[in-house]
Amino acid sequence: MSPSRPRVRGVLTALAVVLAVLGLALVGVGALASTGPPAPSAAEAAPPVATTAPTAAPTTAPTTAPTAAAGPRQEPASGAPPVALDIPAIGVSGPVDSVGLAPDGTLEVPAPGPGYDHAAWYRGSPTPGRVGPAVILGHVDSAAAGPSVFYRLGDLRPGDRITVTLADRTARTFAVERSEQVAKDAFPRLEVYGDTPGPELRLITCGGDFDDAARSYRDNTVVFARLLA
Repeated sequence: MSPSRPRVRGVLTALAVVLAVLGLALVGVGALASTGPPAPSAAEAAPPVATTAPTAAPTTAPTTAPTAAAGPRQEPASGAPPVALDIPAIGVSGPVDSVGLAPDGTLEVPAPGPGYDHAAWYRGSPTPGRVGPAVILGHVDSAAAGPSVFYRLGDLRPGDRITVTLADRTARTFAVERSEQVAKDAFPRLEVYGDTPGPELRLITCGGDFDDAARSYRDNTVVFARLLA
């Protein structure tokens, strides 16, 4: 499903990408958990992104990801983290920071300041180019500065190229397979974060209409991409 372009609305941290904390259950989108486990390994379903918007009612989901199917593993020579992201189709070219889990078990997001408009790799997910879904998130906009790094993420179409440069100066190029706009309460966690037979990439931001009462977007835009041979 092709997502609509997100609108710029008045909230500083408009990302509000979906949250799920691993433990006895995955907590629903936008909910902040009181406790949480350490960062999961690449073989586990990684938690989605936390939000600074008001919390939503939690839901439950399986806590394990599907087992990866047998197949060749196209891994880079090293596990160097990503440092740059280029998506010519939507005019994105810039640095990639990294985020982890906060003490309360939620996933960190780019904070207000110099790195607010940077994309950020979730370091609990695989390094881009290794087997599994590497996860890179970014804000859609802000009240102060307007459109952010992933403002046009929903404009990506199948075949568009995404190049991630790693700290060892190698580059990994992915081709977009599809872009979806999904309701936060129906976020496909295992499809996004579960094991895959080869290297894949997920780009995530907010999407859909802005909920003035909740001060957050109602949906998420998710781009699915696969490493080119």
